[in-house]
Amino acid sequence: MSKKSRKKSPKTPPRRPSGSKSPKTQKTKSVKSRRAAAKSITHATGEPSHKGASKRLKSSIAAARSKQTTTTRSAVEKPSALVEGVKAPVFRLPRDGGSSVALSDFSGKKLVLFFYPRADTPGCTREAIDFTRLSSAFADSGTAVLGISGDGVTAQEKFRDKHKLSVPLISDEKHEMLEAYGAWGEKSMYGKTFMGIIRTTVLIGSDGRIARVWRHVKVDGHADAVLEAARALAT
Repeated sequence: MSKKSRKKSPKTPPRRPSGSKSPKTQKTKSVKSRRAAAKSITHATGEPSHKGASKRLKSSIAAARSKQTTTTRSAVEKPSALVEGVKAPVFRLPRDGGSSVALSDFSGKKLVLFFYPRADTPGCTREAIDFTRLSSAFADSGTAVLGISGDGVTAQEKFRDKHKLSVPLISDEKHEMLEAYGAWGEKSMYGKTFMGIIRTTVLIGSDGRIARVWRHVKVDGHADAVLEAARALAT
């Protein structure tokens, strides 16, 4: 064969192994597979997959923002610590003897509330005895006195009888009044923190407003200091 004849001869494409497919065919099938998968998702969800993912993402963001807003709103709406000048939180709770006592029972009168951690413990016993010792002096100043703890009524009655206490003792087992008056919170002992009753005393004026608050009370001389504050408060 001449050189001229060889130049005009058509090129023979290289042979592919048996069973293999051309790159163009593979690419076409790959595209079809992706389209089929997208169509399957669209059929199942009623919308294209990328739109579904977008909506799910927007929904998650909206939920997160809603949760953040709720948390912020709750923190704002939560009442702050009791301060002088505000209206005293209302209450009605059981007391020793089987009856109940409410803030409204002392309308137009001065009232002392002393919150103690636990009945018949050393510090609480001394405090309750001191207020009992001064109960006549408080009455002369036009001031009533109530003791409050988280103990049950039976425990309060045993405490009263054992130490001959004359001040009424309120049982707040659900801590509702304790929390309202800021006498329930975080405490620490021996390096450990826990929730409990913070020894607190509150003096309420005859107008029903908080006149004085003592927090983290030291028992010695405390009842006498409260009596002086009650005497100085206008009736």
